[in-house]
Amino acid sequence: MALDIKTFETIIPSRFLSFTIPNPVLPSHLLRVAVLDSPIQLTESPQVAALFVPQTREPDWIFSTESGHLQLLLSSPGISRLILIGNNRINGPDSSPLTYHKREDAQYVKSLENSLKPLFFALSPEVSVKDGIFDVPILDYEDNLICSVVLERRAGIFVSEMLVEDIEIESDSELREFRRRLRFKRMPNLVQTEIRIVPQKVFELDRVKIGGEVKFRPDTKVLVHSYLIPMVASLSLIGSCIEDRFRKGLKPKSLCLGVGGGALLSFLRTQLGFEVFGVEMDEEVLSVARQYFGLEEIQVCVGDAIEYVEKLASKDRVLNLVSGEDNGDCYLNHANVFDAKFDVIMVDLDSCDARNGVIAPPLEFVKKHILLAARSVLSDFGIFVMNVIPPTRLFYDTLIHEFQEIFHELYEIDVGNGENFVLIAKVSPVSSPLSECENSFLQKLRIAILGRYLDSIRKI
Repeated sequence: MALDIKTFETIIPSRFLSFTIPNPVLPSHLLRVAVLDSPIQLTESPQVAALFVPQTREPDWIFSTESGHLQLLLSSPGISRLILIGNNRINGPDSSPLTYHKREDAQYVKSLENSLKPLFFALSPEVSVKDGIFDVPILDYEDNLICSVVLERRAGIFVSEMLVEDIEIESDSELREFRRRLRFKRMPNLVQTEIRIVPQKVFELDRVKIGGEVKFRPDTKVLVHSYLIPMVASLSLIGSCIEDRFRKGLKPKSLCLGVGGGALLSFLRTQLGFEVFGVEMDEEVLSVARQYFGLEEIQVCVGDAIEYVEKLASKDRVLNLVSGEDNGDCYLNHANVFDAKFDVIMVDLDSCDARNGVIAPPLEFVKKHILLAARSVLSDFGIFVMNVIPPTRLFYDTLIHEFQEIFHELYEIDVGNGENFVLIAKVSPVSSPLSECENSFLQKLRIAILGRYLDSIRKI
């Protein structure tokens, strides 16, 4: 069925179309062209932009799905229509295994750009043409990915399709940097979990390559996700109280809402000696975390995080806890675990609706009764720590106001990536009678996170 070019004369919010055309540079090949209109009308003179998919990366969900396309559009301010152009895949979008090795062919892309100018003109809304806007800017897609290989794809009941991939990224040092990632198809541009991986056996690094014969293992001693280190740094605000716990022979308790691959939970347990409990909506995500990301010996509840906190607050102890052992079917009764309150609650939850962009926490979490419930299960010196990706300043200001209405003190860490903030709410003011040289926990914390963000905590 022929495509009517008049289809593109107007912007229709959220309309997504894709089709193939002969490659003008390589006539024996086809190009896939995907066109997505913004969910909202930005101006009366809509701006169109185009983006060339990195070569051999066409199967990546970032470029092959509507949800990935939408996230690219939403991250391009002022763009009403985004056109993606890439080589047409012979196999389906879920063909496996999928490998990527960075290739740069500037001459090929430039030739395509010149050859496709008439197409870009034809795909521009009529109003833009009338206003004399004929030039369609070409956006650059840049990240630090050198190569990648998909280890496995799975589907969970709640998160739907997900994938685990090993990657090599560019490094500022002479040492090569290998990572493992968990991504969901519903928001493929958002990395749910990222950890460092190292070869299981000692090899010369020049011989190591992603997707080769070398096997990798998780390195849970470090955190590489940008906002996790600030979340851990927040513990310095109650360092004296945590030190007191350890001196009494007790482990501080942490409740982590949102597990993903479990990087934060594993770090708190192995590097800082916490007793850690987690809540994760999708049991398949937990299975992936144990198999690929080193999550072990941690008790996790499968369920909704908000409902879980409300049950704790109402003293409803009939909870479904899953052992952190290899046997994922081992259900244990840990009712006595919750007789003591938590010293810290850490929230790492994001919205599951790609149409609104990346938002953390979910809108339903920003409610007074939820924050009151969370406060009620914290110890007298406890803190409530939340990763925040605000869609608007109003959202962020509203969240701050809700915290200040309920908690005694509120602190903020700007992660510095232009996206994430960490909010830290304290149940009560806590002095620090011990200096850092007398506080072994603070010393351990500084070493574990290399002192990062400890001086970036700002009281609001």
